[in-house]
Amino acid sequence: MNNMKQKVRKGEELNEINLKRFLKENGLISKIKSDLGVLQFSNGFSNLTYQLNIEDKEYVIRKPPKGAVYGHDMGREYKVLKGLNNGFNKAPIVYAYADDNNIIGTPFYIMEKVNGRIITPRELKERTIPSKDYSTISKTWLKTFVELHNLDYNKLGLSDLGKPVGYVERQVRNWGKQYLKAATEEIKEAKQIMNWLNENKPIKYKYSLIHNDYKYDNVVFSSNSWSKINSILDWEMCTIGDPLMDLGTSIAYWAESSDPPQLKSTFNYPTSIKGNPSRLAVVEMYEKETGMPVNNLVFYYVFGLFKIAVIVQQIFYRYNKGLTTNEKFKDLNKITNILCKTGWQSIQKNRIENIF
Repeated sequence: MNNMKQKVRKGEELNEINLKRFLKENGLISKIKSDLGVLQFSNGFSNLTYQLNIEDKEYVIRKPPKGAVYGHDMGREYKVLKGLNNGFNKAPIVYAYADDNNIIGTPFYIMEKVNGRIITPRELKERTIPSKDYSTISKTWLKTFVELHNLDYNKLGLSDLGKPVGYVERQVRNWGKQYLKAATEEIKEAKQIMNWLNENKPIKYKYSLIHNDYKYDNVVFSSNSWSKINSILDWEMCTIGDPLMDLGTSIAYWAESSDPPQLKSTFNYPTSIKGNPSRLAVVEMYEKETGMPVNNLVFYYVFGLFKIAVIVQQIFYRYNKGLTTNEKFKDLNKITNILCKTGWQSIQKNRIENIF
């Protein structure tokens, strides 16, 4: 992985003595007294991720943040990866899991460090990707997405990961509840979206393994040829459900050049760079690759926007309550507003592009 690393942020340090003892007990190092180097990945807003350098080995540790109010189930994420390791070569190999808070203060797991290129906004400040490359990048990204949706979760031992029947209904209900728990101000569009989603949810849909956070900066490309993805990262929200809900989240993240500046700056993703397909083109690529029409497109897009808004709002809630001091969280409530306004506008215009 080459998303940016930095020194560990204050208040997010690891108990290195206990951690080395755990590594030794699980056969990942030979001596407890070996020097341990720890760096923190700066990309992302959810679970905390660190690189461990010890005995000429490189590992990655994943743990939840302090004061997490929902999700962040390390045991579940570890189980997903263990299952994927049984037959899918695009998921990181996991080595050990601990649900004991006495080791580093939270549950955590250890996985391999995956090498390759991750397309993050910060990465693009370091290296320019030619616009012509984005055609290959988007096609490789999309084909791997479909490959994931075609996995046999029964063969991987993940059939008990979720409850497919009623998935969409539960998602609409539960994300609405989570929003209300994390709300710090009145956003009228949020309530309007919650009502609209409930009234317009599809009743019939297919089931597959879904990632729920599939975007450019959660995949590791093998090289600058962009023709292969080595690994998909961040499986914390993986479950069994409607694959079009997964697609909806992905296109909600998919900023494009015609979006208003306020929306583009919210995500600051390279999908808006010349050479990338539009959101609608991504949907058409998905339809062609799967042979499955995407009906109720506005529903899936708006649900994706609302889900992201809730996640962002939950993080701002932690900052607002003083449970985290990371300054990059201080304006996330503004992003919640933008996403909700965008979703309601999409409903009014009944489209996913050129909605302002």
